Amino acid sequence: MNAGKLDQRVTVERFTSTVDDWGTPIESWAPLFTCWAAVEPLVGREYIAAQALQSEVTTRIRMRFRPWMTAQDRVIHDGKTYNIVSVIDVRSGHRELVLMCRG
Repeated sequence: MNAGKLDQRVTVERFTSTVDDWGTPIESWAPLFTCWAAVEPLVGREYIAAQALQSEVTTRIRMRFRPWMTAQDRVIHDGKTYNIVSVIDVRSGHRELVLMCRG
């Protein structure tokens, strides 16, 4: 992984559900962490190949490895929300994550 390419700030959020004093469920997205990442829109051949696997995959986000990341989380970048379609541990090396997202 080239750390110099991780030049954009992203916030990862996780869906939470709690109950208030009256027993009413409160569901919301809570920030999990903020980090440096590379946000790469998919174009041309990459976009077509990604759509063959997952519908509407439009963006690839690269970041340092975090073992707790799941496809149920979401990413906020520059005011835009990206839903994670898949979380890929590159070469199973526990050094870099690639998030295939739709936004």
